[in-house]
Amino acid sequence: MSLHTRSLLDKELDQVRNDILRLNSMVDTAIANAMEALYKRDVALAHSVVANDAEANRLRYEIEEECLRILATQQPAAIDLRTVIAAIHLAVELERIGDHAAGIAKLVERMENEDALLTLHKLPRMAQRARDMVNAGVQAYVRKDVSIADNMVKQDDKLDKQYNKLFQQTLEEMTNDQYVRRATFLLWVGHSLERIGDRATNIAERVIFMVRNEYVEIA
Repeated sequence: MSLHTRSLLDKELDQVRNDILRLNSMVDTAIANAMEALYKRDVALAHSVVANDAEANRLRYEIEEECLRILATQQPAAIDLRTVIAAIHLAVELERIGDHAAGIAKLVERMENEDALLTLHKLPRMAQRARDMVNAGVQAYVRKDVSIADNMVKQDDKLDKQYNKLFQQTLEEMTNDQYVRRATFLLWVGHSLERIGDRATNIAERVIFMVRNEYVEIA
């Protein structure tokens, strides 16, 4: 590969990484705003999360087009090839994480006329752990740092345990008929956060593939 071709490829890969970071920032904000809308029963904020999801979808397809153009014109090999392939997978996972955030936001409108929530259980801590996992996965990709990806196994286990405890506690409270509807909504939110953690581990698996050229099953 000539120096000119190498320089051009590096520039295009940098652009892909920057767009991945931008998409990550968008979905991280979406999760934060969706949870804030839930805490405050802020329907307007929830609507903004749903509306902004279209922009995340657009950026996902833009990243995919960039990657396909690199594959067609630069014909990257070895780790460069795996970096491009990983970027396509990251874009898909991040876009779907945004979908989970939008799903949480859509619940807020349905809960608007409900009585105040007695408790949110472990949802705030679950949301923060899920966000940390997604951000860590993306940083692992940008830095090509497998150690960050390896550490996410423990984080995913902790998130799963939090969800299991939420599930058990919420089921116990469902013995009160007046609480069944609200408890069901909380379970849906918890499930969405647990799924975000699963998608973060998918990102980690792709990073390991990118760096080590080996497939692993984290969870």
